[in-house]
Amino acid sequence: MDGEQTVLVTGGSGFLGGWCLVELLQRGYRARTTVRDLAREAEVRANVGSQVEVGDRLTVLAADLNADRGWAEAADGCDYVLHVASPFPPAQPKDPDALIVPARDGTLRVLRASLGAGVRRVVVTSSVAAVRNAGPDANSRGRELTEADWTDPDNPQLTPYTRSKTIAERAAWDHMRAQGAEDRLVTVQPGAIIGPVLGDDRSYSLQAVERMLTGRMPGLPRLGFSFIDVRDVASLEVGAMTAADAAGQRLIAAASFLWLSDVAAILRERLGPDARKVPRRRVPDVLVRLLALFDPEVRSVVGELGQETTYSVENARRRVGWVPRPIEETIVDCARSLLGQRMPTAAASAS
Repeated sequence: MDGEQTVLVTGGSGFLGGWCLVELLQRGYRARTTVRDLAREAEVRANVGSQVEVGDRLTVLAADLNADRGWAEAADGCDYVLHVASPFPPAQPKDPDALIVPARDGTLRVLRASLGAGVRRVVVTSSVAAVRNAGPDANSRGRELTEADWTDPDNPQLTPYTRSKTIAERAAWDHMRAQGAEDRLVTVQPGAIIGPVLGDDRSYSLQAVERMLTGRMPGLPRLGFSFIDVRDVASLEVGAMTAADAAGQRLIAAASFLWLSDVAAILRERLGPDARKVPRRRVPDVLVRLLALFDPEVRSVVGELGQETTYSVENARRRVGWVPRPIEETIVDCARSLLGQRMPTAAASAS
């Protein structure tokens, strides 16, 4: 690999964005990243520097998904782009456009700047949310979902977040196809991302583990997710930049499906006394639905109660040679990382 190759990562202050920077620097690339506010530059450097020597190989620039300014400069001279930044609030907004517009328009801004700069490939971070909700008539029960499955963004039952990820990914493919550049795009659909934290930012998935450890989750609702290690997602994204067979592909990044009760059992078994606050009792669905009437955070997940969805990662294995680590290892590493530092209560989204 040419050590002079430069990769832009959007949203370097976020959980996944930070680990993408770590992965790139570990592989010898020069990295460039965007944040909304340059006041966070020192934080980004410290977070990434906790895992890898940064030196002069990391540049931090200001750019906002809601504005054109800064994107052409950020992409100029880059060989590849990893578009990671996207809003992910703890509670769904009343106006869906609060998520849909920055997700869609921000993605298009990044793609236009990338094509204008002549980058070789753009990897866009989507979500399994853009795969799993195919609509009431979809024949998806009882089988693993694949990259051929698409969420229907017109489904009225979907959350604004799910619609935003689907609409943004669709817009990316439509744009690149219209430019005759479909083979310069890869999209990655991660499951619920957890793993060791680099800083204070908390994704929704991280909060679930954190709340178990701190006793702020008094019981276990009948919710489950296909968790995935943040380091494995970063590895897939970096690998997908250059893998010849990944061109023009969607790549699901998800490990085994686990109920929250499964996660709690792993924490108790592997952490011993450190898991003393992890709940044991189950929360009935009816109680969760009642809480959803008053708590917008609960309301955003109530539609997932009792839903078990599994995914095939064969496409990522075959085209990139990607194999995720055991999810039990990820859960333990995540918990130990959270226990090792102050745990802020406020969630933060990727910048």
